[in-house]
Amino acid sequence: MRWCGAASGSRFGRWHRTDATPYTVPHMTLPPAARPAAALPHSPLPSPPLPSPWVLSAFWFGTAFLWLMLLTIYMPAHVVGFMGAAHKGTYLGLLGAIGAAIALVVPPLVGAHSDKTGRRLPYLRLGVGINVAGLAVMGAAVGLLAGSTGFWVYVLGFVLVQFGNNYATAPYSALIPQLVPPEQRGRYSGAMGTLQALGQLLGAAAGVAIGSHYGASLPFVLMAALLLVAAVITIRGVVEQAEAVAPAAPGEVLPWRELFAYAPFKWVFITRVLFALGQYSVQPFLQFYAGDVLRQKDPVMSSSLLLACIVIASIISAVVGGRLSDRIGRKPVIYFAGTVMTVTALLLLVAPSFTFALLLAFCFGLGFGAFTSVDWALGADAMPSRSSYARDMGIWHVAFVAPQFVNLPMGALLDWGNRHGDNFGYVLVFGSAALFFLLGVVLVRNVPEVRKAG
Repeated sequence: MRWCGAASGSRFGRWHRTDATPYTVPHMTLPPAARPAAALPHSPLPSPPLPSPWVLSAFWFGTAFLWLMLLTIYMPAHVVGFMGAAHKGTYLGLLGAIGAAIALVVPPLVGAHSDKTGRRLPYLRLGVGINVAGLAVMGAAVGLLAGSTGFWVYVLGFVLVQFGNNYATAPYSALIPQLVPPEQRGRYSGAMGTLQALGQLLGAAAGVAIGSHYGASLPFVLMAALLLVAAVITIRGVVEQAEAVAPAAPGEVLPWRELFAYAPFKWVFITRVLFALGQYSVQPFLQFYAGDVLRQKDPVMSSSLLLACIVIASIISAVVGGRLSDRIGRKPVIYFAGTVMTVTALLLLVAPSFTFALLLAFCFGLGFGAFTSVDWALGADAMPSRSSYARDMGIWHVAFVAPQFVNLPMGALLDWGNRHGDNFGYVLVFGSAALFFLLGVVLVRNVPEVRKAG
């Protein structure tokens, strides 16, 4: 989903000591280069080349493909298949809440451990392995089991997927601030947003192509394969020396309790929570919206087309938005993005036809892509210490994933509203999303734009 430590990343080899005195022992004098490693404060190493933005962010492509297919296309259909349609919102919301609980705990802890070890890629390797194992369990539950028994096995697989993915992405999130200078973060964040959008587009296209045909296991095989390929590209493309950082020295890391006293981090965290609340208020129920509100006979296909429109538009705006933010600042792009998302969320409630809904989805995607392209750069700029990038990015990432807890109350609100009026639940859910987006736009003005030296 940039960083360089005192002796790592893109700043390697940009300084050397010219005033060093020889290290002496009885009967011999060693030149500075021959001193024991323990006597050196930090040995400068040649600066490795900065990875391509497309290689560095390749893993985000795989995760975007995974989460779009799983959360938006197949999980809603699987919940109905296991538990029936009467309580579909409640059980789908439960899955979202379970995922949010894992995402709330794992990233900060794993990120802090990554900062202590000074490594990123080993966590990515192990996390991907656990993620793939979880997909296998979920696929087996769908293909071999039914009813509540199948559902709880499905939940177990989902827990493994969430744990593995969060274990991998917490340290991985630190690579852009660690390796990329601030003046290039908008471009790299734009590339990341573009790859995420392409992953989502491919996921939507796969959903359209597969639908409910070709067996239960094929979607899980595709998700696992794309995730593995994307991980290999990033792991092979990031030089081990480049991703290794010196463990933080005492006093360099802002204590947990003081992190939210740092204004840039605090306001970036709050505004990201609000935008994520808006997204997760609607995203899990898009398939239900296509069937209940738009009266589509094939909700899986229809929701995939809506998502495809969102993603195609977001690819366009992500490329432009990231580069533009390096020139005019991050916040003007956020203002545009949030306003577009607010208006279109409300207009989707009164779309007179499926064709008009597709047009609105495209407009929403323009806002969403612009927001995604700048969001990561704004967060990287707001990190308080280069010595705790993975921990702090892990905590900041919580602002995006923890709002998945809203799935549970929004699912219950959807079911309650629909029982009390014709699709009234969708008015409540989409209206709540628009309110969250609007609050995010208003409060982002409190974020100080900080561009620290890399």
